[in-house]
Amino acid sequence: MKKLLYILFFMTLLGVSAQGPEARKKIEAAKIALIAERLDLSPEQAEKFWPIYREFGTKRKEIRRDFDAARKNFDPNTASEDENKKMLEMATQVKEQQLKLDREYSSRILNVITTRQLNNLRKAENDFKEMLLRRIR
Repeated sequence: MKKLLYILFFMTLLGVSAQGPEARKKIEAAKIALIAERLDLSPEQAEKFWPIYREFGTKRKEIRRDFDAARKNFDPNTASEDENKKMLEMATQVKEQQLKLDREYSSRILNVITTRQLNNLRKAENDFKEMLLRRIR
């Protein structure tokens, strides 16, 4: 069963181009499939876990999107010392917000799944990123 899921996962990635909302949907579906397989959630756990996980992902993207918007027109080579300092402070604040969010949602998720499953979730997310980066290269 594991091999079948991995084959489906890689077939999905092979069919995904690097751009567009359709590609993002396929990548997200592959990520969800990998997480579901790795966590082996009971039906009761799945019912409670996925809404929390999706909410966490949305908030994580919002934090990142705000920082990316601020960085979009920022050039450290032409920015003043104060502007560079502001950007560094903003980057630190984003990291702090991400850590705070991770702590909050880890706590909420632990009300639904076991610590082993939470560790497997983090490992699955990291493995997925690595697989995606390898595929892009």
